[in-house]
Amino acid sequence: MISRTLVLVKPDGIFRGLIGEIIKRFEQRGLKIIGLKMVIVDEEFARKHYTEDISKRRGEHVRNKLIKYIVNEPIVAICVEGVNAVENVRKLVGETEPSKAMPGTIRGDFAHVTFNYADTKNIAVKNLVHASGSKEEAITEVKLWFSEKELYNYKAVHDEHVF
Repeated sequence: MISRTLVLVKPDGIFRGLIGEIIKRFEQRGLKIIGLKMVIVDEEFARKHYTEDISKRRGEHVRNKLIKYIVNEPIVAICVEGVNAVENVRKLVGETEPSKAMPGTIRGDFAHVTFNYADTKNIAVKNLVHASGSKEEAITEVKLWFSEKELYNYKAVHDEHVF
């Protein structure tokens, strides 16, 4: 099933110069970048992205740290398309807690912070990227971050192997 998902390169990924490396990982696996932009969001927009659902799962304090971290800093928003895009992107980015992410994943190769460390510093976990957690979340997040005019359909070389 061809689907779309959202990836955000968070400020730590941008400040460390990893935008190209992160995009490269998706493209090397035959996933297609159909939307791409650098933005700075305000708190109202960040609250639409990090919904109250995250408070139910991980706590309001985690949501507030995430919102604080992405507000007023550059973020690269990417819409990725491909076979089972959500699942494949999640595999490529690795576990949310970088210290548990396997080598070969984005977080496993470029981050190592633990939830405990971030909690002791009272900061958001710097894990480089956000990736939609489910198909439903992906649909909602792509619509939040991109208009239809900002998403492009084109033929890529690897399409012959997939479509």
